[in-house]
Amino acid sequence: MSVKVGIDVGGTFTDFLVLEERREGPLASTFKVLSTPSDPSIGLVRGLSEIAESKGMSLGEFARTIDTIVHGTTVTTNAVLTLTGARTGLVTTKGVRDALEMRRGIREEQYNNRYTNVPPLVPRYLRAPVQGRLDYKGDVLEPLVDDVREAVRLFAAEGVEAVAICFMNSFANPEHERQAAAVVEKELPGAYVTVSSELLPSIRFYDRVSTTVLNSYVGPKLSSYLDSLVARLKEIGFGGALLVMQSNGGVMAPEVARKKASLTLLSGPAAGPRAGLAYARAHGHQSCITVDMGGTSFDASLVRDGAPVVVTEGEINRYRIALPMLGIVTIGAGGGSIGYVDEGGLLRMGPKSAGSDPGPACYGKGGTLPTCTDADLVLGYLDPHFFAGGRIPLEKDESFKAIEAEVARPLGLSVEEAAAGMVRVINTNMAQGVREVTVKRGYDPREFPMVVAGGAGPLHACRIAQELEIPVLLVPRESSIFCAAGMLMSDLQHDFVRSFVSVVGELEWSALDKVVEEMVEEGRSLLTQEQIPDDRRTFHLLLDCRYVKQYHEVSFPVSREDVRTGRLADIARAFHAEHNRMYGYSLEDAATPIELINVRVRAIGVTEKPARLEEARGGEDPSEALKGERRIYLPEEGAFEVAPVYDGHRTRHGHRIVGPALVEQVNTTLFLGRDFDCVCDRYGSFAVHQKGMEGRVASGLGGEAA
Repeated sequence: MSVKVGIDVGGTFTDFLVLEERREGPLASTFKVLSTPSDPSIGLVRGLSEIAESKGMSLGEFARTIDTIVHGTTVTTNAVLTLTGARTGLVTTKGVRDALEMRRGIREEQYNNRYTNVPPLVPRYLRAPVQGRLDYKGDVLEPLVDDVREAVRLFAAEGVEAVAICFMNSFANPEHERQAAAVVEKELPGAYVTVSSELLPSIRFYDRVSTTVLNSYVGPKLSSYLDSLVARLKEIGFGGALLVMQSNGGVMAPEVARKKASLTLLSGPAAGPRAGLAYARAHGHQSCITVDMGGTSFDASLVRDGAPVVVTEGEINRYRIALPMLGIVTIGAGGGSIGYVDEGGLLRMGPKSAGSDPGPACYGKGGTLPTCTDADLVLGYLDPHFFAGGRIPLEKDESFKAIEAEVARPLGLSVEEAAAGMVRVINTNMAQGVREVTVKRGYDPREFPMVVAGGAGPLHACRIAQELEIPVLLVPRESSIFCAAGMLMSDLQHDFVRSFVSVVGELEWSALDKVVEEMVEEGRSLLTQEQIPDDRRTFHLLLDCRYVKQYHEVSFPVSREDVRTGRLADIARAFHAEHNRMYGYSLEDAATPIELINVRVRAIGVTEKPARLEEARGGEDPSEALKGERRIYLPEEGAFEVAPVYDGHRTRHGHRIVGPALVEQVNTTLFLGRDFDCVCDRYGSFAVHQKGMEGRVASGLGGEAA
């Protein structure tokens, strides 16, 4: 028996998907346990223990059957969000140490005079300027001197745990940074050291120094966590492969993660788009929107033409990071999001969350503030005796008290009206999150199916879709552990970048091809270390180009043959097309020169994917899955109505459910509004559609994709 486990550690719950490959066919099972923020590995091992118990095995017996664990972690994310990373020092070129604080010199909210700058992760007195300078070509203007040793003495006296090294123009010549790193490692043994030319050898100094500092800031915390996790897994008898989810949607070995900790800053939600694509393909779609509403946050992303959308720059807690990552927008909107009335008398939801301790008021663990989960309970969407399959009983009276005290009374509403308002506000917030990944990037959300995930996602999905006019939704049976499922569908992936500035018409194609080959070789080396055979390796080439005198580049794929043979016309055509798609125009007719800025190579090691589980076909009548009725709030009418409740675990392929209705599973509940119906597909997932649009979900229900 072969066992693979996907594990997603969230702010409230830790999710598990266990896939067992058996002779009689694959078996999948899902589990959830409350997270342990003080040490996430405790909750992780606790979850494995509960899984073993459910299978009648000891923890050690079960651990020895596991071949692979793929793990998504929020350790680095939380360190940046809560500013609890390592005490970090920066060694940089004399005269530019304030770049970390000056940022790009652009006010983020230009009309808000009270908007203060984000505090630098390295205070000024720990930003050590050193003598030594390179020009833009990498030629030495001033040699590196002994200032580095003075910086190390300062760091040692101040208890610095991590050091970031970032010099001007080091992307063109890394020698000065290597010399400085050798001094730091010798004089400050045990410190976590990040060298910018190894992490991000590309142009734009502020982006590079910010990314380098972020890597050092979170590195010790991630290293400590991985050491603890590896030790705990070894103690329980696990001898398989441990892989860590990256922000770019791929996975990597713990050894790579330790050195490049910033690659995990979006580790948790990064598996979602990969899983979304797998479910969308079952219905003949190569593109989709994925949304994931958990206990703390809401993640939205876009998959286009069979690949998740990747961006090469972004921010986390307002700190700049310039590494490839999936284009995921995360907002503070989850089941634990707290509702309150602000100073202006407006109802707000989040971003602050009650988390898992004390959690929503209905958890009965001492929480007194009303959350989205409390509102859902008051509106009848949740069964207080079946939350988490009955393992977490909910106290409806506590929800009433919290909503009445904090929302209903201040607004002069009934508790039910206040709860409906809370749900309406959080749904609007989430719809705006979807607009960020679609409308703001030039896409119409109505053209994509929406794959819905998270323990709370299916409860709110229909209202989000209605606001955005999205006609089709797909709710996977594993929606509550969506990212954990996506982790088992992800490949090993490594991204490399080099700056190569040149007008495309004047390119030295042989020099460019040499740079590409160097990056491909780096990828081969890493994939060899990760024991990926040659026939499972692929390499993808992308160029970052812009029109001359533009500020922003456009990244687009090209073939290796285009570079080897200098196919200028094909490369220019691809650039013009992508620029037109992103910005609505191109300057092709004006023959405006194109400038190459960066070259990127993506090395992928294809992993074995789990087999999909198919359901036996049943009739359209879902009455065998009917478990009762409940009084629920219908937002279309603004009133309560009795609606049928179905057991999602007893629905069969072909069952059609007419809204309004609830479909309950152990870890999530699907709410169908009056304007929606759904049908159970061949994988046990629910294809939801607006009434009268049955044809939009015809494929994937029993046979060929449309």
